[in-house]
Amino acid sequence: MADAPLVLGIETSCDETGVGIVRGHTLLANTIASSVEEHARFGGVVPEVASRAHLEAMAPTVERALDQAGLRLTDIDAIAVTAGPGLAGALLVGVAAAKAYSLGLGIPLYGVNHLAAHVAVDQLEHGALPKPCIAMLVSGGHSSLLLVPDVAKEVIPLGSTIDDAAGEAFDKVARLLGLPFPGGPYIDRAATSGSATAIHFPRGKYNDGTYDFSFSGLKTAVARWVEARLAAGESIPVSDVAASFQEAVVDVLTRKAIAACRTHGVRDLLIGGGVAANSRLRALAQERCDAAGIRLRVPRPGLCTDNGAMVATLGSDLVAAGVAPSLMDIPADSSMPVTTVHV
Repeated sequence: MADAPLVLGIETSCDETGVGIVRGHTLLANTIASSVEEHARFGGVVPEVASRAHLEAMAPTVERALDQAGLRLTDIDAIAVTAGPGLAGALLVGVAAAKAYSLGLGIPLYGVNHLAAHVAVDQLEHGALPKPCIAMLVSGGHSSLLLVPDVAKEVIPLGSTIDDAAGEAFDKVARLLGLPFPGGPYIDRAATSGSATAIHFPRGKYNDGTYDFSFSGLKTAVARWVEARLAAGESIPVSDVAASFQEAVVDVLTRKAIAACRTHGVRDLLIGGGVAANSRLRALAQERCDAAGIRLRVPRPGLCTDNGAMVATLGSDLVAAGVAPSLMDIPADSSMPVTTVHV
């Protein structure tokens, strides 16, 4: 794809300012400025703090990406930006910056869907996506099962969480156990020395025949279990609680993903989003996919969390598909549906 356009992608939907540059499905740069440490003392992301951090980090992060790729800004052929869903103020910073670069350079702008970008990014590591495939996106803000006939044109929702997202549940349980924010990596680490069968926590919507998820009840069950131990004057076996909680989450996620593949006759499953970096989720998904004859695709952890490369990749796919660029009045849409791949 030496003749493919150079696309610069900007991601600011939450607490990470991501800028990536691709040529086709070849990654040239992927730089991130995270404000996670500024949010840690609050135990969660503060939208106003995130927006200010994006504003301060935007230009330097773009410059770092260009340096990493050995390019000048004038070499870029198109700009892609996350237009939604996400935090409204955070999205506005990215969309405004993308419009400015597009206007200043006289190059096309592509406003893209954050969730579809999480699907597209796997192509940087494993090549073009099979058509169709099932995608399971699991992060701090989303837990969704999608049927993806063509990531640049059509994404069909099959199910999603009805309350807490999986990553949100990880954060809340980590706080219960006295672990730092964000909770996912710390729960994963603690679970390695614990037993996944030590405590049987409930699996919400496990046998309901839908592709929806529910993690609020699981989070409450963990809280009640911890409270009961403390009231009895007993210590909390953090590793066992972490491992048992984690197992409940990944059991439900992988069970429903495999069921979706079977029902729709799809032989390829892609897992993306920040929680896709979880070691137990990756291991159990591989085990169950192997047993079901399903091919599993999971990007490396650095491409699972929010990043600009995923936005650039989807932008590149839109260019290749001949999709018309976005207009300069595109909004930042905090509740953009996954069915809207491009605005």
